[in-house]
Amino acid sequence: MTLAIGDIAPDFEADTTEGKLRFHEWLGDSWAVLFSHPKDFTPVCTTELGTMARLKPEFDKRNTKIIGLSVDPVDNHAKWSVDIKEIVGFAPNYPMIGDTDLKVAKLYGMLPASTSGTSEGRTPADNQTVRNVFVIGPDKKIKLILVYPMTTGRNFDEILRVIDSLQLNAKHRVATPANWKQGEDIIITGAVSDEEAKKIWPGGYKQPRPYIRIAPQPK
Repeated sequence: MTLAIGDIAPDFEADTTEGKLRFHEWLGDSWAVLFSHPKDFTPVCTTELGTMARLKPEFDKRNTKIIGLSVDPVDNHAKWSVDIKEIVGFAPNYPMIGDTDLKVAKLYGMLPASTSGTSEGRTPADNQTVRNVFVIGPDKKIKLILVYPMTTGRNFDEILRVIDSLQLNAKHRVATPANWKQGEDIIITGAVSDEEAKKIWPGGYKQPRPYIRIAPQPK
């Protein structure tokens, strides 16, 4: 199954470190980041899980829940958490899915649907494609998909930046330019007419070409 931006994020039921959950029900009216890992007790992922725990207050401010996934059992996740706390300084403070039957990994297209068996005996190399980030909106639609190689740790400050941009668009129908950060100028999208834009930005906006309108970020 190949997922794309705009698709409904597949629903599933799974065991996690915080008990069994139904994904869409758990998501509720929040945004969410689902990020996956090929194997427990792997070095790069150890740093990522601890970093996400450290950044959780920033995601909370954005009404964004965090959920991790690894194909290993939940019991292993609990043991791994001890290492993560000792190495990074923060233990996971969000649910971690135990995807031992590979169901969620296959449902989200991270492993081929034809993959057989369970997580037993599989190596990180076998699961190297289980290194994705999905940002999902309250409408249950996928807003972002990122796929990382095993040797490159993910930049979760960038995920926060993307969420800021997505939420700004959802509220104000604006887009953000390259390397945009909170508080910087935005781009008025085609969903806003010139007449409407003049009301929203009474101080005016820049229009260097007919197809681009640059304005201060709405408050």
